[in-house]
Amino acid sequence: MKVLIQKLALASSIALILGGVGTSFAAESNQQDMHLADARHESQILTGFSMNRHLRDFDITVRADGNKVVLGGTVENDIFKDLAGRIAADADGITLVENRIVVDPAYMSVSHKASDRSFGEKVDDATVTASVKSKLLWNSSTSGLNIHVDTDNGKVTLTGYAANNAEKERAGRIARNTGGVVDLNNQIAIGNEPGATRNVSSTDASTRQVMTDAWITSKVKSSLMLTRGVDSFAIVVTTTDGVVSLTGIVDSVAERELAMNVTRDIRGVKKVEASGLTVG
Repeated sequence: MKVLIQKLALASSIALILGGVGTSFAAESNQQDMHLADARHESQILTGFSMNRHLRDFDITVRADGNKVVLGGTVENDIFKDLAGRIAADADGITLVENRIVVDPAYMSVSHKASDRSFGEKVDDATVTASVKSKLLWNSSTSGLNIHVDTDNGKVTLTGYAANNAEKERAGRIARNTGGVVDLNNQIAIGNEPGATRNVSSTDASTRQVMTDAWITSKVKSSLMLTRGVDSFAIVVTTTDGVVSLTGIVDSVAERELAMNVTRDIRGVKKVEASGLTVG
């Protein structure tokens, strides 16, 4: 009987020890998960700051604790402070933002050398380059041109070849109207590329390929969104047998005309109906 009691006591002790170890391990694991979640929140918010042209040069600190985040640092005006708060509030899982950022009008943001560009600046330029390339590719007049696009601090340089001045000017106009473009240097040469011949029949064949209504609608929407001076969210785009209908309310006659011109130039568009696109 004594031996049985000793065995039961030993078993109970082992169970308690193992239970304690399990509880300790679970608590430690949960704590690690929370730390990882906080680190992800901080990284997401800091990335948002680095990609924002207004905030990337300010030294803003972020400390996450569960669903709460505390912002610190210094910016030069209230607008930038509020902007930082909104970006932080939009992070997944964040429900409370304590904005302790100090506003100092005399504060000078960290400047970057031309050779030491920030990650956000590089992302901005890459986005502009991709936007211009896409619009040139979707445009019926420039889709077959061999044009290279380079962006440096918002300044776009176009190089390559066009058959005539009209094609060159069209490419320049498309690039200039693209959101994010600060300046344009149109270096497109007139004529055929040395050592190469312009395969007109091949280019025309690629341009004449069947464009579905869904493809046309998608490219019109994307082109409007990438065009400076057009509120794409205010315009509804539908396509039926190549005929594109634009409906909605825009701010000016100039915006309406620009939206129509952008739409008209998309490959596959046969006609643009804009009677439902009004100025309000």
